[in-house]
Amino acid sequence: MRFHKFHALGNDYIVLDPVDFPDWKQPSPEQVRAICHRNYGVGSDGILWGPLPSNVSEFGLRIFNPDGSEAEKSGNGLRIFSRYLWDTKKTESSPFTIETAGGNVVSDIHANSNLITVDMGKVSFRSETIPVAGEPRDVIREKITAGEQTFEFCAATIGNPHCVVPLDTIDAEMAYKFGPHLEEHERFPHKTNVQFLQVLDRRNIRIEIWERGAGYTLASGSSSSAAAAVALRLGKVEPKLTVHMPGGKIGIEINPDNYAVRMTGSVHRVASGTMDVELFDVKV
Repeated sequence: MRFHKFHALGNDYIVLDPVDFPDWKQPSPEQVRAICHRNYGVGSDGILWGPLPSNVSEFGLRIFNPDGSEAEKSGNGLRIFSRYLWDTKKTESSPFTIETAGGNVVSDIHANSNLITVDMGKVSFRSETIPVAGEPRDVIREKITAGEQTFEFCAATIGNPHCVVPLDTIDAEMAYKFGPHLEEHERFPHKTNVQFLQVLDRRNIRIEIWERGAGYTLASGSSSSAAAAVALRLGKVEPKLTVHMPGGKIGIEINPDNYAVRMTGSVHRVASGTMDVELFDVKV
């Protein structure tokens, strides 16, 4: 059972190519949890299952969180999957297209191959699209209570849901303390990714991330896209900016007319190897 592990700014994923798993229709939640476990498995922030056939893109991809649930889209995951396709010569031309459950994207490999740009699609702030409970509206500067503390937040989707909390100062402890409450808040019927946002200046923001189904995360491409779009919507930043995270930096360019996002960041190979079937003996 062949696996390929990469990280994008410390956010690590394992690529499982279906051709290496002829007996699997897809990894089960139990198998995903076992593979992703940091002690009993290979260890990762998620599984990338592909390439798969697609009627609308050159490649199809499914993304699984370490708790076994499925994610609609992942910016870091898409860059990692793009690097895998390029390294294994499943494509030798760039840009190329990838279909996810959260929409189609365009990926472009830079000359040195570890820097990748992805056209992530358009950000929406509409409650019925994200989704967020309540009447149809743009979810901007609303109040939400989590862990006995009330925050002002904005919600957004770029194919997956995000709750962005702008604050004057942020830290990892805040993400650990309040992230789980916001992720599972009743306002978000499909749960949500959470970003605590600090605007540094007109071209730089900083975020701490609590990722739906994964927990505290060093970096996230979709979180960077959503947080940057919120900061632009609030009038705090320019359309071209840098997002700073504990794992590193991602460049974001936003079309101010329609909030289409281009994301650029690095990807590094970690390892390739073979998993033993004994890995699945321990239930996690």
